Parts: sequence; structure tokens; C-alpha cells
Amino acid sequence: MKTKDIQGLRELTTEDLNKKELELREELFNLQMQRGTRQLENPKRISSVKKDVARIQTIIREKSNQAAQASPSEG
Repeated sequence: MKTKDIQGLRELTTEDLNKKELELREELFNLQMQRGTRQLENPKRISSVKKDVARIQTIIREKSNQAAQASPSEG
């Protein structure tokens, strides 16, 4: 994923990011099944998709931390 793509992800809402993560997890599952049946053409794609999932999870975590800091805490 290129820097431009990551910046595009940061502009998405948390709901959209969750949908994107689900799509990538489904793709990862399919790639792993292809690997198991030895039909996978590009094995590096698996690690690429795993990293993309991690990037999305990081962005979601950043957004939730920003929202928690922006809301005043009741004490």
C-alpha cells in the first residue's frame, strides 16, 4: 500500500475502515486457502494483505484514541 493510499484510508470513517478490514480479512482467508491447495500464484500477497490489515487497525486505534482525548473525562 502506497503512502497516498494510506492517506486516503485516514480520511475514511471508522465504519468504512471496519468494512475495508473485513474485506481484506476475507481476501487473506482466500489467499491462505489457495496456498493450502497450492494454487497461489503470488505468495508475497499474503504478507502484503496482513500488513494492510495491520495498517487499518492502527488507523482505527488512532481515531478512537483521538476521540477519547477530545471528549472531556468525567471524574
